[in-house]
Amino acid sequence: MLIEESEILLADLPVEAFKAHLRLGRGFSGDTVQDSVLESFLRAAIASVEGRCGKALMIRTFIWTLPFWQDDLRQVFPIGPVQEVLELALLDAAEQPTVVDPARFRLEKDMHFPALNGRSAGLPNPPSDGSIRVRFSAGYGATWDEVPRDLAQAVMLQGAHYYEHREATGLGEGCAPFGVISLTERYRPMRIFTRGRV
Repeated sequence: MLIEESEILLADLPVEAFKAHLRLGRGFSGDTVQDSVLESFLRAAIASVEGRCGKALMIRTFIWTLPFWQDDLRQVFPIGPVQEVLELALLDAAEQPTVVDPARFRLEKDMHFPALNGRSAGLPNPPSDGSIRVRFSAGYGATWDEVPRDLAQAVMLQGAHYYEHREATGLGEGCAPFGVISLTERYRPMRIFTRGRV
């Protein structure tokens, strides 16, 4: 289970750039009336692009809970690029945490498959009927300007598609346009499984 602990602040969303992309009128007394609607389309577009490529665009914190490690030595994160592991805790059956010493693991940074690696004794296992909780930060940067330009453009295209088809009820009109697919394709991780590992 992956939960977004913090969200992108409204002040950090490229609302003005999105207005320019949509060629909306600017400089009028009521030109902020659609801001809340544009915000919702931007957030939906960001979520769509992030889902397509498995990347967090802007840095925020996540909580990742799993029942066990797939591999006692190395566990791949569900999203990247991971910037920092903030906490690793083992939860007992009553969900009481025991924080793991950071010296027992290390972060392997990778654009597609960032991983948590165990030290000499491997990754610590949770107690019986327990689970593992990892708090980490992921994203390309703290501001929109740090997002790769092609992914930022994909967000604009997807957001515009949502905006233009906001009354659509059919699946075809709500799908990602070709521009979004082509811009995000190189960021999508290719998974090759060998003996149960990526």
